[in-house]
Formats: sequence, C-alpha cells, structure tokens
Amino acid sequence: MAAKPTEAGQVISDIARAEGGTTKGSQSAQMQSELAKQRNFDQVSSDVGSKLDAAPESITKEDAQAVHRAQTRLEGQQPPSGSISSVAQHQAAVNEGATGSTASGTTTASSGIGGAPLDPTTQSQMDRQANYQDAASNVGGKLVNEPGNVTKEEADLLHSREQRAFGVTEKGGLASQAQHQVAENEGATSTLSNATPSDPSMQSQMDRQANYEDAAAEVGSKLANDPGNITKEDADLLHSREHRALGHTEKGGLAAQAQHQVAENTKP
Repeated sequence: MAAKPTEAGQVISDIARAEGGTTKGSQSAQMQSELAKQRNFDQVSSDVGSKLDAAPESITKEDAQAVHRAQTRLEGQQPPSGSISSVAQHQAAVNEGATGSTASGTTTASSGIGGAPLDPTTQSQMDRQANYQDAASNVGGKLVNEPGNVTKEEADLLHSREQRAFGVTEKGGLASQAQHQVAENEGATSTLSNATPSDPSMQSQMDRQANYEDAAAEVGSKLANDPGNITKEDADLLHSREHRALGHTEKGGLAAQAQHQVAENTKP
C-alpha cells in the first residue's frame, strides 16, 4: 500500500498539478529540491548528533564532512559557529589530536575539560579549520548572492584551505562548486569575447548535472507524493546520474532514499 504523502509533499503535489507537471526550474521542482536537502540534513544531523551525545570520541573527519556538506547545501552558506557542523568539526579535530598524541606516546590534553589547554596538534588542526571556514564564508556568500563574481583566486584559496583542513577536497563540496562556477564565468566571458563554445569538459559536466536534476525532480516528486510506486529502475537511474554528476552518492541523499523506498516497496 502506498504511503500517505507528507503535508509538504501534498503542497508540492498541488503546485505541480497547477503548473501542469513538475519540470526543471519550476516552482514545484525547486520546492522538491529544497525538501530533499532538508531531509538529507535531518538524517545526517540526527546520525551525527546521536554520536555526539552518546560517544563523541567516535566522531570522525568523515562524519564532520558529511554534516557540513548537508548543512551547506541546505542553507546555501557556511554553517555558523555553534552549529552542529561546527561542533562536529571541533570534535573530529579533538579526536584526531588525541589519536595522534596517543600514538606518539605523549600525554593528550583534554579539550576544555577542567580548563586544560588543547594539545598543539589539535590546536593546529582547529586553526586550519578556522582558516577554511573564513574562506568558505566569503566564497559561499558570493556563490549564493553574486556567483558571476566568484574569481579563480577565491576558488583556488578555498580549495587549498579545504585540503589543508580536511586532507581532501570533496567532489561536489563548496570548493568544487566554486571552481565549477569560475569555469562557467570564464566560459561565459570567452563566449562573449570570441563567440566560441565553452570548454567541452565544462559543458559535459553541465550536461551531467542537468541529467541528474531531471531525474531528481521526477523521482523526488514520486517520493513525496507516490512513494509506493518508486521502482528499482527509478532508483538505479537516479543513483547512476548522481554519481556521474557529483562523483559520489551521498549517504542519506535522494538516491539513497529512493533505494530505501524500493526496499520497502518490495518487502513481502
């Protein structure tokens, strides 16, 4: 039996009907995208929040990255100090500092417990994260409010600071989005100046993103309004397009939700 649509899903369904269907760029598609981002953040933050409450020493860099990515995509800007993303990043830094100190045979200072100072390894990591957050706040704000003015220097700085803070740069993360925006900006400039097509590799990425958004709009609408009719083919197509567009599939993301719903639908 199909599950009853949520209140938000019903609103989206009503708007989609009024629009004559959910199409890319329509109000209902945008609302569905925001709903999917909210659900993803809710699930990831719940998982990480439970670990922070029950076993903070188990928080990893990957946990911090996952909740940071989900919150950034939902809010369109760098998560503020005191948010769950900030708390998770701090705890991951503390845990990595503790691991490094224990492995080297030195005494590990606790983070603020009894007023004890952080050990140098942890403090250095926190400084790198603070530098990243400064750059992310600046570039994230421009991506939302004036994407055409994001520069290569800003994207390169953010990429460098993300690499230093986390040891990796996430595919689909803020630095990646900034670099993609710079490519779009430079491609637009080149087209206006030379009347030539933009870089084929950039166009290919834009096509993959558009294909993913098309699949996400269709499957997201079914998840909200008719989850009982989500098929394995729907879920597999969305999974494939998400991986091609972003380079990975998010835990708790729309493709994962679709696969979970298929499993529910096929239960005896």
